[in-house]
Amino acid sequence: MWAVSTVTMLVLAGILPDFRLRSADGDSATDIAVTAAFGAGAFGLLSALVWPLLVRLLLLVPALVLGLLVFFLNGALLTLALRLNPAERGAAAPETAVVVAAVMSAVASATGAALAVRDDDAYRRRLYRLSDRRRRSTPPCPSGPGTVFLQLDGVGHDTLLDAVGKGLMPTVARWLDPGPGGRPTHRLTPWRTDWSSQTGASQLGILHGSNHDVPAFRWYEKDTREVVVCNRPTSAAELQRRAVGYAGHDGLLSVDGASRGNLFSGGAEQQALVLSIATRRRSRENRSRAGYFAYFSDPANAVRTALSFIAEVGREIGQSTRARLRKQRPRVSRGGLYPFIRAFATVVERDVVVAAVMGDMLAGRTAVYADLVAYDEVAHHSGPASRDAQKVLERLDRSLALIENVAEHAPRPYRIVVLSDHGQSPGETFRSRYGLTLGDLVRAGCGLPVPRRAERTRSGAEARTAVRAALRIPVEEGDERHRPARRSEPIVLASGNLGLVSFPDVTHRMSKEEIDARHPALLPTLANHPGIGFLLVRSDRHGGVVLGAYGAEIPLAGLDEDPGPLAPFGPGAVEAVRRTHTFPHTADIMVNSFHDPADGEVLAFEEQIGSHGGLGGAQSKPFLLSPLVLSAPVEDGAELIGAEHVHHVLGRWLRESNGPQVPLEPSEERAA
Repeated sequence: MWAVSTVTMLVLAGILPDFRLRSADGDSATDIAVTAAFGAGAFGLLSALVWPLLVRLLLLVPALVLGLLVFFLNGALLTLALRLNPAERGAAAPETAVVVAAVMSAVASATGAALAVRDDDAYRRRLYRLSDRRRRSTPPCPSGPGTVFLQLDGVGHDTLLDAVGKGLMPTVARWLDPGPGGRPTHRLTPWRTDWSSQTGASQLGILHGSNHDVPAFRWYEKDTREVVVCNRPTSAAELQRRAVGYAGHDGLLSVDGASRGNLFSGGAEQQALVLSIATRRRSRENRSRAGYFAYFSDPANAVRTALSFIAEVGREIGQSTRARLRKQRPRVSRGGLYPFIRAFATVVERDVVVAAVMGDMLAGRTAVYADLVAYDEVAHHSGPASRDAQKVLERLDRSLALIENVAEHAPRPYRIVVLSDHGQSPGETFRSRYGLTLGDLVRAGCGLPVPRRAERTRSGAEARTAVRAALRIPVEEGDERHRPARRSEPIVLASGNLGLVSFPDVTHRMSKEEIDARHPALLPTLANHPGIGFLLVRSDRHGGVVLGAYGAEIPLAGLDEDPGPLAPFGPGAVEAVRRTHTFPHTADIMVNSFHDPADGEVLAFEEQIGSHGGLGGAQSKPFLLSPLVLSAPVEDGAELIGAEHVHHVLGRWLRESNGPQVPLEPSEERAA
């Protein structure tokens, strides 16, 4: 490493005019080589010793700002390294020092990786630097196997199989079919989401065992007069508190667990990049060393991620420009800050979360759950089957391979479970097809004035709030009012292709009869619109009814015999709608967009061409990829339905490995 760094410094001194390794009077080749060797060695030592201290001092600086400071800090270390030479031969202009330091760090990182491939000891030492440095003071970990749950956000079951078939995910392919003479190590099981097919509902159910009363990604609660949004830190904390109360235990990770990059903690003691604790005052609990500090304390990591971040921004700008020039359809706006948001999700958050998982494994923790949001963010804007999204799947597969390699160096065996929280369904937006938003359609049905030009509905992708949390920008601000005033005009909220209409001046959930009396044209306008699949409303006569086109009105109790407008949405739609109807905070009118079973398309009420949040298509069919050494998720012929069911399966696997992890519920004991 020292030799390569010395040669790199010599090459740069010959290329860059403002970087020299000799005195003004001139030196011999030997003196120049010695100066380069001294400078490279001093820079390496300063990077190893001083850099972690600098990062710790800068913990109060937002993560993205720290990423931008990486280059300047590295340049300062290089300048200091040159000045430490007693002969005082080397010198560099400040801007040149930044370039030299970045190149040397990148070369050192690449050299270290190349050496590590051929040297297990070197590889082990590099991985240990990413682990929790306090592991030496903790008692030895149990000898039983640990479990790592890796959530590939938004990757549907069929999307995964398609990627494997195209050779995009060789690691997953090897687990499922190792080829002639080999035996598969994992099984692939599809599961079905609830009506609200989005990360908030699914991850809350998976980690905490209950997603009761989570009707959508965002909804209005009449009792508190607040808009709840799953990726708002205050809302996430409240939803987690409610789930703990419903389930009766802290969560899946309550015994020696770690939660990384998730919306919710799962009851873990070790937490990093967890949204539900983002609003708490800074403390040891939410200042985990496995977060940004543990990752950026390695200057090679910092430079590599910063360079990859810049490359990803350029990649997104190029891809979006190409799509615009080719006039691809469907297409949504990808300008403004989106290239930076995408780069954060696909580079910064991925790298930090993967490094945190590696550290947890090397520290021997029993259960780790991590969310990788990269695919979900890109698929929202580029499409679930786009080339952009497929490239992200390739990089995620490399992350799986890296974590698999780390397991070989961990102090205990690990079982790697990969799962998704939902899929994504393609289709153009409701606004682009019909020239108006769902809010415009509701206003027209209520006889209220409609803007001449439809305004865009803001996307609710998880990565946007993760960026705001990293920057410590209050996420309560924006165009979505936190506490709407009591007024007669309806509040219309979108969650993918699921819409919610609430009347804030009525303190209870309105019935069909009450809505018809106030706005006779509203329900027929919605039900008969070609972009609407069905409506769910409460009924004074039937308890609840599903409404569709041409006057279809079917009580919930009669859907088994005649699913009516739910028929195109396939098996499980009836049960999902009935369950949501029982939630205390279900909206006055629940609106699901049109769905075409032939091509799986839906019409998103948000600005997304790959969407999820309601019923229809691949969004409701995520996957569970589990090692064969674990018991089968369900018996032959049975289905895995709902996030709460997935929670029970994951909890059973933890008990199989290490004894009870969360309290057994009576229903689960009977099932066992």
